[in-house]
Parts: sequence; structure tokens; C-alpha cells
Amino acid sequence: MSVIQSGLGPLADQALREEVTNWLLIEAELLDTMREREWLDNMVSKDVVYQLPLRETVDRARGSGFIEGAFHLDENWGSLNSRLSQTETGHSWAEDPPSRTRHYVANVRAGLMRDGEVQVRSNLLLYRTRQDDTVPQVFPGERHDVLVRTGDTFQLKRRVIYLDTTAIASHNLAIFF
Repeated sequence: MSVIQSGLGPLADQALREEVTNWLLIEAELLDTMREREWLDNMVSKDVVYQLPLRETVDRARGSGFIEGAFHLDENWGSLNSRLSQTETGHSWAEDPPSRTRHYVANVRAGLMRDGEVQVRSNLLLYRTRQDDTVPQVFPGERHDVLVRTGDTFQLKRRVIYLDTTAIASHNLAIFF
């Protein structure tokens, strides 16, 4: 009987998987409690790549439908910092008053650590409410992360968010996935 492997190849041992999962849960807590500055300054690498590719509906034979080189978000640490700095002024129309978010992270898979980096895949359900809206925005998808070891923790070096939806029913994407 052959063993079916993740798209990451051989998976990490339980200790590393738990460490990565705990890191993701702390990240979710920081983002959900409006501690984005703490998240950016402590959990995100200065050379981060942060992307949300465009998706189109295609026949199965044509692949997943993600359009290569086309993004809703294509950011680095500087652009994430600029976006966050804008919200910190108190004069950001997109996020004042701020959205209320809840990040649900599940199905965490961690690959073997290589050269201080670990590839991680996790399912995400991001639940967002704004102002007095009675209909929440829900963003389901999968995140492909690369975490880099920094001392006794990790920093996010790369995140690609693959949303399940092709049309994003939101007036802005001023939140962090």
C-alpha cells in the first residue's frame, strides 16, 4: 500500500506541525483583535511577498482557474506597512470604523523544514462584518505560506491566498488574510 502525500511532499513531524499551528492561531488572534501593527512588526518578514491571485471559472481541463501574474493584492512589507499606517491615522475611509473579522484556520499541513523555512498550507474562512451591515462577507480559501525560523518562532516570508470565489463581494480589501 502506498502512502498518499500532501502537495508539500513529506509532512513535518507532530512537534513542528503543532508549533506552526500555534503560530497561525496567534496570528489570527492578533488580526481579529485589531493588533495588526504587532502582527506586521513581529510576525512578518521584511522581505515578505503577500498575494491574492485573480480567479476565473474554467473547465477542469484548464486547471484551477487562477490567472498567472494577475492579483487582487500583490504586496510587500512596505505596501502592507503603508496600508496599515493609513488606518492608524484615524482618517481611513476604508477601515474607519474598522471591520470586525474572525479568522478560522483549519487543515494545517506543514512540510519538512529546509534551510530554516517551512512550507505551510492551511484552509481559511475569513468572516467579516462592517458597520451596521446585517449580511457578513465570507472569504473561504486556502493559504500557501512560507514561514522562516527567527529565533524560537517564525516570520511570514510568503503568503498566497487562493480564494474559492471568483467574484469578491466587498467594497474593499483593506483587511489582512
